[in-house]
Amino acid sequence: MTAEEPPPAVRAASGAQDDPVRDEGPPPAVRAASDAQSDPVRDEGPPPAVRAASDAQSDPVRDEGPPPAVRAAFGAQGDPVRLAGGKGGTWRVGDVVLKPSEGDEEVRWRSEVLAALPESPHFRIARPVRAAGGDWLAGGWEAARAVAGQPDHRRVDDVIRTGIAFHEAVAAVPRPALLDTRDDPWEYGSKLAFGDHLPPGRRRPSALLDRLIEDRRPIRTPGQIVHGDLLGNVLFADGLPPAVIDWPAYWRPVAWASAVAAVDAMVWHGAGAGVIKRWAHLPEWGQMLIRAAIYRLGTWDAAGWPQEPEEPYRPVVTEIVGFAAGQTRSSQVT
Repeated sequence: MTAEEPPPAVRAASGAQDDPVRDEGPPPAVRAASDAQSDPVRDEGPPPAVRAASDAQSDPVRDEGPPPAVRAAFGAQGDPVRLAGGKGGTWRVGDVVLKPSEGDEEVRWRSEVLAALPESPHFRIARPVRAAGGDWLAGGWEAARAVAGQPDHRRVDDVIRTGIAFHEAVAAVPRPALLDTRDDPWEYGSKLAFGDHLPPGRRRPSALLDRLIEDRRPIRTPGQIVHGDLLGNVLFADGLPPAVIDWPAYWRPVAWASAVAAVDAMVWHGAGAGVIKRWAHLPEWGQMLIRAAIYRLGTWDAAGWPQEPEEPYRPVVTEIVGFAAGQTRSSQVT
């Protein structure tokens, strides 16, 4: 169940809180701003502060919850309980979590992949629930089994390890055609980060983005299908492997997905620069960090959220640029 969310700062601005089964989304600052907590079945979205600012408007579909016919189609029994976070549209009914689809093609593709994924001792997933008619959608809603756990943004190293295990499990999944036509702020940020073709004129002036793009260098690491918003979408529960939820799919290097989690943790959750050094063995790590920061800042811009969070990003960008330059010099010497 995915659908990128705003960053913490944006969530905060709109008063939105994280949803347990979702989050490749907004940056922690926005999440923090809204004091949002991740929800196991939530979407990838803008940062919390942004969510807050943008998600404050009432939506009848989200506000009223899944209709009885939808609940029946997914075999969900019990009273609907609205889950905090995301865009306010995620509901739990018994052991089933339901939310409105934000892209039917991606819902069906993702559900097929997750339904076929073998159990792993290293991570859990929120298994999709098929509707009575055989589809993964009913009345414009999707569903997944509820999973135990809560996100813990302080455990960035465990999040990265879990992401690596998840990405090993999906490494053979072919690139879905839906990625060729997806058009949203997160896709824009991803394309900006990797220097893909973009329509002109969408960027606001940004000294931080200019600095990062200036220091971007070509990479050789191949891409595969990855989870683009890990930090708030890995849930921890005592005695269980971490659970990976709300999967926003991208075709990028695995190390980039790890870098996004690292950047989010540093910018919004007080993780020190040590996380950069601890994962320096990952392929082209400095360049992945640069692309992760461009992705987040570029998404912020394209989404039209309030002025980019220059203050929390500036010291992190300085650390990243310095580390990447050092790696470049080392590679030139060797």
